[in-house]
Amino acid sequence: MRTRLGALPLALALALAGPAAAAPPLTLVSTTTTRDSGLLDHLLPRFEAETGITLRVISVGTGQALALGRRGDADVLLVHDRASEDAFVAEGFALARRDVMYNDFVLVGPAADPAGVAHAARIRPQAASSPVAASRAGLADASAALARIAKTQAAFVSRGDESGTHQAELRLWQQAGFDPRAASGTWYRETGSGMGSTLATANELAAYTLTDRGTWLAFRRRGALVLFVEGGAALRNAYGVLVVNPARHPHVQVEQATRFADWITSAAGREAIESFRIDGEVAFHAAAP
Repeated sequence: MRTRLGALPLALALALAGPAAAAPPLTLVSTTTTRDSGLLDHLLPRFEAETGITLRVISVGTGQALALGRRGDADVLLVHDRASEDAFVAEGFALARRDVMYNDFVLVGPAADPAGVAHAARIRPQAASSPVAASRAGLADASAALARIAKTQAAFVSRGDESGTHQAELRLWQQAGFDPRAASGTWYRETGSGMGSTLATANELAAYTLTDRGTWLAFRRRGALVLFVEGGAALRNAYGVLVVNPARHPHVQVEQATRFADWITSAAGREAIESFRIDGEVAFHAAAP
């Protein structure tokens, strides 16, 4: 009787304590392009099934993603603006940057082509295109197309959110010798939102816009926009993964974040990226090991 009664307080304490608390989900901050294209819905269930690690995803532009990383509100980042990523590492906010995948940016717009972009780019507009773009277009053609848009003041919709796509767009405008922000609110509109929403706005306004190919492939059948300019090194769109530095933010789940970075750059991760299709087309290409 004494043995049984003496065991009761311990048994009661264990019952009240319940099961051990589960590890909090890993916070992945990624771009809206990986969300809007459907890529994350394809990748993350595979990662979770293979590792048992659950993820909480925040989708914002690359600029906002890096800001969340600087504040310690992320464990790992999947973003696409190399200059900003390198600065993030140099400032000590990430352990390192690893190449993950790439696709490209494309310039799309209304089939009526009010700015004459097809003539400026020396190509014919098309509703669909191979994910491996020909070299017929690129920096000179994209810049020439944007210069034509500025000259004619044809409607152009920008993300305007400091995302990787927005930064790429501003670099192309600079090559065209024009700062479109001076025309903000007139023919140049800034949505301040993700790529899917920006494409929808461009479609409603019969406007041109710059988009990543993955989101374009997911969106192209929903509207009347067509593709005008693609290809060339200047339009290449590379993605990197960064584990937030625990020396800056000790609460970062560095072991789980590193496992995600290891997985997405592994043979399994590369196969998952390459197997993602939109209407039968590869939307992203895995980086070389």
